[in-house]
Amino acid sequence: MKHKIKHFYYDASQAQSQAVVQFKSQTAKTHIASSVPKITHYREGKSALYLTQKQGAAFKPCASLNPEYVCCNVQVLDAVSNCPYDCSYCFLQNYLNNGTLQVTADVDAMIEEVRTKTARQPWRFFRIGTWELGDSLALEPLTGTSAQLIKAFAGMKNALLELRTKSDYVENLLDIDHQQRTVVSWTVNPQTIIKREEFRTASMAARLSAMEQIEKAGYLLALHFDPMLLFDDWAADYDALVKEIFSRISSQSVVWISIGSLRFNPEMKRTIEQNFPGSRITTPEMVAGPDGKMRYVKPKRVEMYQHLYQTIQACLPSDDKPFVYLCMERWDMWDKVLGYHPHSIGHLDYLMVRSLAQRFPGLVHQNPDLALYDNGDAF
Repeated sequence: MKHKIKHFYYDASQAQSQAVVQFKSQTAKTHIASSVPKITHYREGKSALYLTQKQGAAFKPCASLNPEYVCCNVQVLDAVSNCPYDCSYCFLQNYLNNGTLQVTADVDAMIEEVRTKTARQPWRFFRIGTWELGDSLALEPLTGTSAQLIKAFAGMKNALLELRTKSDYVENLLDIDHQQRTVVSWTVNPQTIIKREEFRTASMAARLSAMEQIEKAGYLLALHFDPMLLFDDWAADYDALVKEIFSRISSQSVVWISIGSLRFNPEMKRTIEQNFPGSRITTPEMVAGPDGKMRYVKPKRVEMYQHLYQTIQACLPSDDKPFVYLCMERWDMWDKVLGYHPHSIGHLDYLMVRSLAQRFPGLVHQNPDLALYDNGDAF
């Protein structure tokens, strides 16, 4: 593994869970803890892993949901908190009150919550990700919780699981009967950025190899060019990355592609500079958006997005294109880059589900109704 866990803990209530059994088989140095060990600094917490019971609601709307922006209305499942990787731009360094790595071992309880809440809107097809507070697969070799989720989602009618990662840990996913109810997705950047800013993560070559294995195993895939970063030769490097990806995997296996750029709360600038003194990501000109987050100035974002979008489109067949969307951008940015914008958050949710229904017959349980998606609450 590319990271080292020095301290292993688990909640006594989870002693018989599959995650703890696998966890203990990987190391003899496990300890029962009645509560999450308190480690204030997020980086120190990366060396301590705690397997916990489900506490409170784990299934909820994405925390980034904001009416000022076109949000995709993805739902999140809080299965992990903190991440063993160490990306310079990661918001967790400015967000977590307790930096201890945590994985919810009680998968059955999470699944029961998902089933209960999705049953309240039987007309809706839910897209559900486990990546909001950490990498979906970085700890999979130790815990096996994502494999358990895949098996559970295989039998669900109106939900699709997304596991998002910067790892290449896919080996224990390859033989699962997933029924195409799981999307395995990767955050992708040129190797220049991975080497400079995405410390401890898998190389782009390793991620591509993992993508090939996942595609061969019949899974659906997704790509997230987010965050795009400004650096010398960014355009040429992103061009080369897109072409390399689609020379290795088929666009017919890709459900969606997101595009976004670096953004962070103003107070995080100092945190980044303190934690990563060698990084230059805070030096380009940036402005505060309506949500208070700092972003590259709009003309530069338009240039970056248009260039990447055109490169992607040139690599895709005309008759079967994955759904491309912008992450956390306003309506006018969609018009400038994609030539249109959804008229609401629910409308974007509908468009993504409609794309799935059209491209993957049998995946979506019923044809999406725009009126329901436009008016439906989260649950």
